[in-house]
Amino acid sequence: MRDHDTWFGQPKGLTILFLTEMWEKFSFFGMRALQIYYMTKELHFTQAFSSVVFGAYAAGVYLTPIAGGLIADRWLGRRKAVIIGGALMALGHFMMAFEALFFPAMVVIAVGNGLFLPNLPSQVPLLYPKGDPRAGAAFNVYYVGINLGAFLAPLICGTLGEVYGWHYGFGAAGVGMCLGLAVYTLGGKHLPADASRTASPPQAAPAPSGDGRGNIRMLIGVALAVMLFRVAYEQTGNTFAVWADTAIDRQAFGLTIPVTWFQSLNPMFVFLISPLLVRVWTRRAAAGRAVPALARMSMGAIGVGVAYAMLAALIVASGSGAHAIGWLWVVAFFGIFTLAELYILPVGLGLFASLAPPRFAATTIAAWFFCSFTGNLLSGLVGAVWERVTPQGFFLLLAAICISSGVALRGIDRLHRASAALPARPIDKTA
Repeated sequence: MRDHDTWFGQPKGLTILFLTEMWEKFSFFGMRALQIYYMTKELHFTQAFSSVVFGAYAAGVYLTPIAGGLIADRWLGRRKAVIIGGALMALGHFMMAFEALFFPAMVVIAVGNGLFLPNLPSQVPLLYPKGDPRAGAAFNVYYVGINLGAFLAPLICGTLGEVYGWHYGFGAAGVGMCLGLAVYTLGGKHLPADASRTASPPQAAPAPSGDGRGNIRMLIGVALAVMLFRVAYEQTGNTFAVWADTAIDRQAFGLTIPVTWFQSLNPMFVFLISPLLVRVWTRRAAAGRAVPALARMSMGAIGVGVAYAMLAALIVASGSGAHAIGWLWVVAFFGIFTLAELYILPVGLGLFASLAPPRFAATTIAAWFFCSFTGNLLSGLVGAVWERVTPQGFFLLLAAICISSGVALRGIDRLHRASAALPARPIDKTA
């Protein structure tokens, strides 16, 4: 690819997708930063009910992509699906500015997200020719865009919501989604064309090879392990946020840090750490010493478990009084949490994208997001027990969940390697 066809050494389309995803995540996490506080403080829901609603919404935005991926692959195409989905999401965020529309707004956002979410990242692999060495790090670059938007959202939407009124924060989230749509439509010429969809009857699909069947089994196992991981991972916007509101000493330099700002630490560390990790992984791959994707994912799940265990230890060491833990400890927690996260979530997304059949790329990506649906739904139910146990006991439970997920991923890796080493069994055509 010629230099003038690239920006920052990558295809121009990656920058367009990066910026579109950045603004979409600005809108999504802008609303998310306010959601639990809005329900408990403004709408006066109980913590348990708010946790269930939070988990159900977080699950819903990852369930609708299953249908959205199929609709795009069969009828709309990626471009139209992204534009229609983004417009619905913007509408939903503006609806959040009205208390009576709180629940309908979440439904509209979830439906729009179903069209948007699987069809944007499924375009990333199509930007690169086969064998392009840049493709291996493409999803880590894309993941920085996700987290840049997530970093800005609590600082802007969170501050507007806490200081000037919740509805200003929700409105700002809607503006962010509109900016993302503008970037996507204006930069469309740099994006891959949609695969053609003809009216001819579908031909019978060839029988999957032994390797293909092994990949399917492996992806199913990975999906189950990631579902378990997300039960704990999603608590940072739910029970962790509730705990942080009263447990953290938020005084710094004579000012009180808005509690929503702590939601920016995770994405901030993502775009600080990601370039270093990409460089290390690229060098190891060039030297033939790349760590397999599943092994990295296992390390990531266990690392997040270590971060939660550290949080429990801090609570025990400092006591359970109000504002007993210094805010710098929370920064350290998110540093460890985020480093570990980078070993599992973008790596898993890249794994599913790389194994996606060309005509069902969006559907395969949607299957990855189905892991998030189930995990997020369970996270809301698990979060509902927050008030029944001690904070340190709850965070130790989350640590155990993450470590169990990491052990499962390691086992899947070993089984997949063992099966791949066996000679393929011929298909009995006489059966």
